Amino acid sequence: MTHTNDARHPYSELTPDRVMDALQDLGLWPDGRLLALSSYENRVYRAHLDEPVQGHAAVVLKFYRPGRWSRAQIQEEHDFAAELVAGEVPVVAPLVLNGQTLHQSAGFDFSVSPLRGGRAPELDDFEVLEWIGRFLARIHTVGAAKPFVHRPTLDVQTFALEPAEWLQTHQMIPLEVEREWREAFAAALALVQEIMAEGSSERRLIRLHGDCHPGNILWTPTELPGGGPHFVDLDDARMGPAVQDLWMLLSGDRAQRTQQLSALLDGYEQVRDFDRAELRLIEPLRTLRLIHYSAWLARRWEDPIFPVNFPWFGTPDYWRGQVLTLQEQIERMQQAPLVV
Repeated sequence: MTHTNDARHPYSELTPDRVMDALQDLGLWPDGRLLALSSYENRVYRAHLDEPVQGHAAVVLKFYRPGRWSRAQIQEEHDFAAELVAGEVPVVAPLVLNGQTLHQSAGFDFSVSPLRGGRAPELDDFEVLEWIGRFLARIHTVGAAKPFVHRPTLDVQTFALEPAEWLQTHQMIPLEVEREWREAFAAALALVQEIMAEGSSERRLIRLHGDCHPGNILWTPTELPGGGPHFVDLDDARMGPAVQDLWMLLSGDRAQRTQQLSALLDGYEQVRDFDRAELRLIEPLRTLRLIHYSAWLARRWEDPIFPVNFPWFGTPDYWRGQVLTLQEQIERMQQAPLVV
């Protein structure tokens, strides 16, 4: 695959000087130290300040990808984070500066959050998983209090049908693999739709973190004040079933995943009831994520950081791998769900 000239991409306008200007426009004065942090969907920077703001000597600026979310949708993310903080749930929420959390500079929407350190949680430690389960339940207790108005719902249309149509319309799948991919996609989609339709009228959808993989949980030593997990990056917050925030923390073979899930639910159910019928949704949700991920990479290919970081994407071998993965998901969806 090829990509267009870097200058055409909107982030080419986001120079270090403009990042510094955005801070100064808010009355914050950076000391000159600026570091780009790992992020593909948005642009994120760590900046150190001459004078602390609300007790923080370093902050994280997040510049939202133009055109992805409306300002109302971004504000709903910020409001959800504020509700979680008010409920004493350990999330990193944007700072209120000049009376608001969402700002604009040089055509970009952006936010400023406190810098929080931490490392990836040790998910092979069942006590850690139980602890994370308790905090996920607390997130969901707040999330269940009311629905999102502007942010979307995790569903088959937006995570499978629409991405697949885009991939095919834009001829992103090589001809030598396209027929196999279409067949695997159709078979997987039929199973996803069948399983997700089961009990859908009784299923409760709540506000979720939405992208709760291990990289979005930072762990600090439990002997420190406020130690344990804290959650970052609510950029993908949306409506969906509670199990969406649990399954991405599971890995390994079936026995390992069952043990991990048991530990998560041991913690979760200390705080909040969990509908065990949702366990049937784990593999369909994994399948939706796989389809959506391929389309996400293809749609972002004009962003110069994508070809650099995903050089394997778009090749015939990549798509053959996707065919095999979809076939594996078909087998998994035909198996009995995890039982704990």
